[in-house]
Parts: sequence; structure tokens; C-alpha cells
Amino acid sequence: MNIAVAGGTGKVGQHVVGIARERGHTVTSLSRGEGVDLMTGGGLDSALQGVDTVIDVASIQTLSAKASVDFFIATTGNLLKAGKAAGIRHYVALSIVGADKAAVGYYAGKLAQEELISHGDLPWTILRATQFLEFATQMLERGSVGPLALVPRMTTQPVSAREVAVALVDAAEAGSRGRVADLGGPRVEQLVDMVRAYARKTGQRKLVLGFTALGPLWKAMRNGALIPAADAAVGHQTFAEWLEEVA
Repeated sequence: MNIAVAGGTGKVGQHVVGIARERGHTVTSLSRGEGVDLMTGGGLDSALQGVDTVIDVASIQTLSAKASVDFFIATTGNLLKAGKAAGIRHYVALSIVGADKAAVGYYAGKLAQEELISHGDLPWTILRATQFLEFATQMLERGSVGPLALVPRMTTQPVSAREVAVALVDAAEAGSRGRVADLGGPRVEQLVDMVRAYARKTGQRKLVLGFTALGPLWKAMRNGALIPAADAAVGHQTFAEWLEEVA
């Protein structure tokens, strides 16, 4: 299979590219470094020539609904348009658990992306996954102010980025199936506890303080509304196991 990976240089994308190549697929990473601009569509037509399947894990770091929606409408729209012209037979996209339950901030963009794909002209598969195990690293970096780290209270069920990548490549090989079962990690965790454990393990002397973030998205995150349903697929690697590997 000839696969193009949008966002192939990102956290999940690097795993997708590596796993797909290990399985014998021909893989192209769609990035600016390779002459492709997903936001404008520049270089996409030539990059998708001969490609069978697109795996879309392109992302943006933002809490702004407008920025998120603008990004996903632009990038996904360009990929769908160029993909149709190139004869793409399968469009696989990574979304986020709860995109329809708290369609604000970043989640608003993912829901807009899902709607574009599901109402588009290409056969599709969408996999929703929870936050990654690496989320604790990101939140420690973002919340640090000198010796303090301010972390929003959140109930999460984090999953391995590599296991998400495996699921995406599996989905590409299985063919179009629409919305597949959500994927979460094996344990429910509290984000503040994760960040504290990561800081201790990496020798960072931070006083990690939890706070109640305002807004409907953070409320949903606190009360467990964005935890996968009982019928979701479950990954294997726990946060504690991941911590032993990276720290």
C-alpha cells in the first residue's frame, strides 16, 4: 500500500510512518520540509500521485475554537480535494474522544474535521483517541512559572501515542469502516497526579498545584464526561510503565 501521512513529523505521525514502513508499505510524510503546505494545499497534488491511503494526524496546539476550526477546515479540506483528484481510496483520520460532547476550543476543530470527512467524497475511517501519556510532559511545560506548576484538574484515561499509531495503520489496512471504536488507555488517571509523578521522576523540583479551570471544556474534563465508553478499545501501556521508560 502507498500511504501518505499528514502530520508525519509529529508525535503520533512519526510512529505512523515508522510502523507503516516496518509493515512494508511505501510511505510519504506530508510536511513543509518536503514541499507540502497543508494550510494552502501547495504541493499536495503532486505529493498524492500514486497514493492509495491518507492517514491524517495533522494537528495544532491551541485552546482557541476559531484557530482550531480554521486549521482543520483548511488542512482537511485541502487533503480531501487533492485526494479526490488523485484517486485516494481511503482517508483515515485521528480525532479525539468527546469531540461531540464538548465542541469548544480545540475540540471544536476536531468536530468540524469529522463532519468534513464524513460528508466528503472519499471512503473514510475515523478513530477517536484520548490524550496521550505524554500529556503530562506538555502540561508541566505549559504550566510552569518558576518553581510552581499550575495544572488544571482533569480526569483522563491516557493512551500510548505508539498504540494509537498502530491502531491507525491497522485501520488503513482494514479499509473504510466509518467511525471505529474509541481508543483509550488502560487506567483512569488524574492529570495533577500524572504531572507530579513526572516532575518527581525527572528530578524537577516543582510545586505542582491543581486548579479548577473555567469553561465547559474543562468542566467536561473534570467530571469524566470525556472518558471513553465501556465498549471502547483499550491500550496496554500504563502511565507508570511509560514513566519508567522515559525518565
